[in-house]
Amino acid sequence: WKKLYFAHHWPVTVCKMNANDCHDPPKYWTIHGLWPDRAEDCNRTWHFNVTEIKDLLSDMRHYWPDVLHSSLNRTQFWKHEWDKHGTCAATVEVLNSQKKYFGKALELYQHIDLNGCLLKAGIKPSSSYYKMTAIKEALTRFYGITPKIQCLPPEEGEKAQIIGQIEICFTKELQLVNCTALEGDSNPVQAHLELGTSELSVCSDTLPTYYPSEVQ
Repeated sequence: WKKLYFAHHWPVTVCKMNANDCHDPPKYWTIHGLWPDRAEDCNRTWHFNVTEIKDLLSDMRHYWPDVLHSSLNRTQFWKHEWDKHGTCAATVEVLNSQKKYFGKALELYQHIDLNGCLLKAGIKPSSSYYKMTAIKEALTRFYGITPKIQCLPPEEGEKAQIIGQIEICFTKELQLVNCTALEGDSNPVQAHLELGTSELSVCSDTLPTYYPSEVQ
C-alpha cells in the first residue's frame, strides 16, 4: 500500500443510516478508521487484544467510539478496524503494534483537529444547506491537500445530500497528501460503511449539502 485514508465520520449521519439505532450520538467528528489503500485483512493470526491499548481506552471511547453500540466495554468496532486495516498498516514501523496503530490514529486526530478546522471556517451543523465546494475549499485551504468527502445521497423527494464522512490522506511517512488518485493509479480499496441500507458515496459538488445537528 502507498497511502493511508484517515476517516472521520459524523455520528449524527451514522445514526441516520442505521434507522436511528443509536441514541444521543456525539456532536463532534469521531474516528472511523485509519485505512491503508489496496490492502485488507493482512494477518488473520494477529488477533486484537484490548489489554494492549488499555492506556488509550479513555481517549478511544471519546474520540473513536462505536457510535452504534454505546456500551463502554464493547470492543467489537476496534477489533474490526484492527483485523481489517491495522494488520495491513503494521508493515510500517510507526504503526507496527496495536498500541502504535491506535495511538498514532489518536495523535493524528488531535493534530488534524477537523472539528476545530470546520468551526474556524464557520462550517457548523445547521438547518440551512452548505455548498460542497465551500466545505472542500475550506479544508483544502487549511490542510493544503484535497480530502475525500462522502455523503448520503438525497432520499426520494429530497434535494440535499447529507455529509457523513471526511477522509484525510497521509503517505507512509505520515505526511499529508491528496486523497485523489493520481493519473494511472488503480482505484484504492473502497472503504464502505456496511451499515443499514443506505451507503455513503463521494459527495456531489453540485447538490446542496446538509450538515445535521441531530438525528431526524
